[in-house]
Amino acid sequence: MDVPPNPPPEPSGPHPPAGPPPEQPPHRGAAFGRAPAARAAPPRLAGLVSRLPAGPWRSPLRGPWLTSVFGLVLLVGIPVLFVTGLLSYAAYNPNLSPINDKTPGKGLLGFYLFAWPTRPYWLYRVDQGVHVTLGIVLVPVLLAKLWSVVPKLFALPPVRSPAHALDRLSLLLLVGGGLFEFVTGALNVQLDYVFPGSFYPLHFYGAWVFFGAVAAHVALRLPRTVRALRSRDFRAELRTSTSRTVPEPADDSGLVSTHPARPTMSRRGALGMVGLGSVALFVVTAGQSIGGPLRRTALLAPHGRDPGSGPNGFPINKTAALAHIRAQDVGEGWRLVVHGDGNGRRVSLTLADVRALAQHGSALPIACVEGWSTDNQHWEGVRLADLAALVGHHADPPGVFVESAQLSGSFRAVALRANQVRDARSLLALRVNGAELSHDHGYPARVIVPDAPGVMNTKWVHRLTFGATTFGADT
Repeated sequence: MDVPPNPPPEPSGPHPPAGPPPEQPPHRGAAFGRAPAARAAPPRLAGLVSRLPAGPWRSPLRGPWLTSVFGLVLLVGIPVLFVTGLLSYAAYNPNLSPINDKTPGKGLLGFYLFAWPTRPYWLYRVDQGVHVTLGIVLVPVLLAKLWSVVPKLFALPPVRSPAHALDRLSLLLLVGGGLFEFVTGALNVQLDYVFPGSFYPLHFYGAWVFFGAVAAHVALRLPRTVRALRSRDFRAELRTSTSRTVPEPADDSGLVSTHPARPTMSRRGALGMVGLGSVALFVVTAGQSIGGPLRRTALLAPHGRDPGSGPNGFPINKTAALAHIRAQDVGEGWRLVVHGDGNGRRVSLTLADVRALAQHGSALPIACVEGWSTDNQHWEGVRLADLAALVGHHADPPGVFVESAQLSGSFRAVALRANQVRDARSLLALRVNGAELSHDHGYPARVIVPDAPGVMNTKWVHRLTFGATTFGADT
């Protein structure tokens, strides 16, 4: 949308098309019987400006109105991203145990954390699906917003006063924080782990910095944004063709070019291009969360659109090979060890023993932090509450510490709350959709809990400790 200067130099100002002068898009001031007043520069300053190089930022589309339209979309979307992200973090129950807490030292930033519920069972699936899908859909809007304000990012001199320095710092945090959050989020969805530090604290702290910068920016710029949005009629802009597109009136925003080039696109075209980009990203992303036939449209799904067929034909995050699961850990010698912490009780069960216990069913999805989720799968196994009763916790069973045969890696062990153990749908599952679990889905036994992130539904389970009060990071 920017047109660089080409020799010979063009005269300053827009080039009207041949024929009658272009019609100025309706201005809201005209509705009150007055035309918008352009702020004229002093003659001496105008002469000086006319002799300056045209510079690289010559698009006639830039101006407070277009920037404000993009900003309004982000003003709606970013708070939704922030809230759904905080809820997603709370779903890990990080205050329950250090083993769950991938963001240590959060201090006051964890003020909102609460005991994550098990009802409705689809809450985490919807929350994380909205978080990831909306984040990807907003990428074209974020880039368009940055394009619209790029002249201000390179304005000279960079600092004019202490107040201007603070304004520049807030802009740096806003732009840098936004790019950091969107880039790290997209990379985590598509490429799994690619960061020098843990994704969880990086994204968590980055979100607070970014949202703080957004809040400060809105507080400082909201009046100007409202004036800009009222300065032009949105429907009239959507009817304005490229040939009739003219620059916004000059003002002190620094966004309107003093030497605008010919328009190669209307504002209607710019908005349409950004909107089409967002719609396209929605189409190739949302299916991984919505499921059903739309899963085949999820071209950006990180774990593929075709997870296979049969009872175990639904997505997984980590295969048995990737988790370095050894045959001896899940073969004939596998044992489930159940502890009752504090009462000294302990039982060791073979797979046949576990199968001999009362079996129950649950219809629950799996939802992952990367935004993908499954439809409801039909699980069969032993209720966690029944396993707690084997070691003396008959009434009101406590929380449980779950350990996997996986030797290393994040979330090889997790702590579940008492409300999760007591929910009748929480199982140590042995079967899914009428068939034995596959090795990649956690054979011989895995946890399935309603409304929990996928990594909390531990696979290849070999030890359960009910009532444990302390869990070390290396337990």
